Amino acid sequence: MEVIPESTKMEVDYSTTVDESLPKLEKEAKEGSFFEGLEKLLNLEKQVRTGADAISTGRVLEAIVRVCFESKQWDALCEQLVSLTKRRSQLKAAVSKMVQESIRLLEGVTDKELKIKIIETLRTITAGKIYVEVERARLTHQLSLMLEEEGKIGEAANTMQELQIETYGSMDKQEKVELIMEQMRLCLQRKDYIRAQIISKKISTRVFQTDELLYQKLKLRYYKLMIELDEADGKYLSVCKHYRSLLETPIIEEDEEERKNMMRHSVIYLLLSPFDNEQSDLAHRILSEKRTETIPLYRELLQTFVRNELIHWGDLCTKYEGELKGGPQSSHVFNPASDEGNKRWTELKNRAVEHNIRVMAKYYTRITLARMAELLDLSVEESEQFLSNLVVAKTVFAKVDRLEGIVSFTSNLNPPEALNAWAGNLTTLMKLVGRTTHLINKEEMVYRHLLQVKE
Repeated sequence: MEVIPESTKMEVDYSTTVDESLPKLEKEAKEGSFFEGLEKLLNLEKQVRTGADAISTGRVLEAIVRVCFESKQWDALCEQLVSLTKRRSQLKAAVSKMVQESIRLLEGVTDKELKIKIIETLRTITAGKIYVEVERARLTHQLSLMLEEEGKIGEAANTMQELQIETYGSMDKQEKVELIMEQMRLCLQRKDYIRAQIISKKISTRVFQTDELLYQKLKLRYYKLMIELDEADGKYLSVCKHYRSLLETPIIEEDEEERKNMMRHSVIYLLLSPFDNEQSDLAHRILSEKRTETIPLYRELLQTFVRNELIHWGDLCTKYEGELKGGPQSSHVFNPASDEGNKRWTELKNRAVEHNIRVMAKYYTRITLARMAELLDLSVEESEQFLSNLVVAKTVFAKVDRLEGIVSFTSNLNPPEALNAWAGNLTTLMKLVGRTTHLINKEEMVYRHLLQVKE
């Protein structure tokens, strides 16, 4: 039994009257004179509306909409939708029923221009009305899809962005997430990455922390959109984390090939990420995971960037380029036929050079620029540029004497640090002196004792 809110409880029950009159009036409007039948339906609507009978009013409004649809009186339909909504003391529940019936019947309309006209009319009468916000959102999504089919991506995106979906309290959580992702998808299609980033923050990843298949599929859609977004922005570490999140999805864990694919991509994008504490920590954690052993080539590549050894770019290309550029699962990342693929390959080479400079900073205190360039297999100017970038990023400390062509990796201590170092060295020295004095005294005492025994 339908529960009627207190504010809309009926003053008069017209259900019996409507049961008797409504079928006859509908038949008259369909088979006889449409406008005469419509007029009688409107008179009945006025009667039940003034009696505050929400259920009966809703039934009459649904009948008016059905009559217009089945008689193909489209102008009358749009006119009545607007008129009935604006009538004095019109009941919200009745309007909601009318809109829902219109959406149901709209599926049978095949003419695209006519369909858009009806949708726009429904969107007009639902604007600003909380009790039909879900219906308005569905109509807006339907309109945006139609605009997208016509190639009007910008208009489709603008149409969807009108909706503040995250504020809809009456909308189901699943549908809310789907519509927000639609907003993201359209923004990505028009390359509006800033707005897509803002919209993405409206979805809490906690909603995906369930084993329900429906939400697992939503999770896959969401993270694929996030991967596309962060790839465009060059946030490779974030892309790596997105692939790691996908690995935790049950349907991915159960598919061995798909799981390996996600792991390969997480390693690739981790290597493309600039070095910092977070990147280094994640690299060691991935190496320690047992599942990484299922992709031995990528594990070995990751170890190459973790070990404190110089990487020879030519040897690396010989061993891994075929898989990275031609592998069936990872070829799109370094696709040589695309500008993005070539750009990422250059980024990987830059990461190798930066790794080599960090290794040099650990093993050398001073080195000539010429020798550094030889080890890096770069020109002196390129080597100096890479070194400068790492110094600015505070990844290494170095000073360059450009006149002498010497790089110094030792830092000058400030006065407090120098004093502490001197005090520490002095303490160590005094301990050594004390120890030496003790050993000398011990030897002297032993020697004296031996002399006394001989005498």
